[in-house]
Amino acid sequence: MEQITVGDLTLTWLNGGVIHMDGGAVFGVVPKPLWSKKYLCNEKNQIELCTDPILIQVEGKNILLETGIGNNKFSDKQIRNYGITSESKLSSDLNRLGLSTSDIDYVLMTHMHFDHACGIAKWEGDNLVPTFEHATIIVNEIEWEELKKPNFRSRNTYWEENWSPILDKVQTFNGMLEVFPGIEIHHTGGHSDGHSIVLIKRNGECFIHMADLMPTHAHSNPLWVSAYDDYPMISIAEKQKWLEKGLDEGSWFIFYHDNKYRALKWNKEGEIISEVLRNQSIKIKET
Repeated sequence: MEQITVGDLTLTWLNGGVIHMDGGAVFGVVPKPLWSKKYLCNEKNQIELCTDPILIQVEGKNILLETGIGNNKFSDKQIRNYGITSESKLSSDLNRLGLSTSDIDYVLMTHMHFDHACGIAKWEGDNLVPTFEHATIIVNEIEWEELKKPNFRSRNTYWEENWSPILDKVQTFNGMLEVFPGIEIHHTGGHSDGHSIVLIKRNGECFIHMADLMPTHAHSNPLWVSAYDDYPMISIAEKQKWLEKGLDEGSWFIFYHDNKYRALKWNKEGEIISEVLRNQSIKIKET
């Protein structure tokens, strides 16, 4: 488990499973000769995407960002189509930290597509129940309303089994919500109408989780957006806005899907100046 520690804040990446999606879809209109230089694909043109939740620990609170793909949620056909090579080990990772799912105080959902939300409920016998027994689940109000009445396109990714078990645990928000001092969730739209990002400012450092506006480091160009984005022009505008803000403030960008980086910093010329790779942890000196 990779960790970043700065003062009283610790970010820990938990194993939420691995999927493989078509590279052409993930990079949209970007030609393969361009994107394949930045992100490798297999012989099926699929790229590896982690689905690794980030545990935010601060002042005795345990806040989970995204939930992974869970366990026993997929048919054989879906396992093949989504290139699933491993399912979640989130519970065992929490146990290694001396925690359990019941210790999670908040779950921050940037959106409720299946690859982010399948871990939010688990099977107990023949019933689906909330995975995080005592957590308040934060979701944008637009996202929450759309997933209950998905359209012809979105019904393939908003699964009732991922929202019906948590009905009494959800807190929705509009615009921006400060979940805990220095931890904010901001509605952006773009990837989905209710898509959000998470901003963490603590101890002189800033971390931005762009979620699926920038699913991998190879999507740092504002024009490189996924074919899965429902509103690509909004994605481009919001990505440009938050990238500029992050670069101006020397922010870390943290990732849920990237198969190489957990976090990195760019300079304004687009060069990587600091990085946290998978299988690497760092402690940042407070400024």
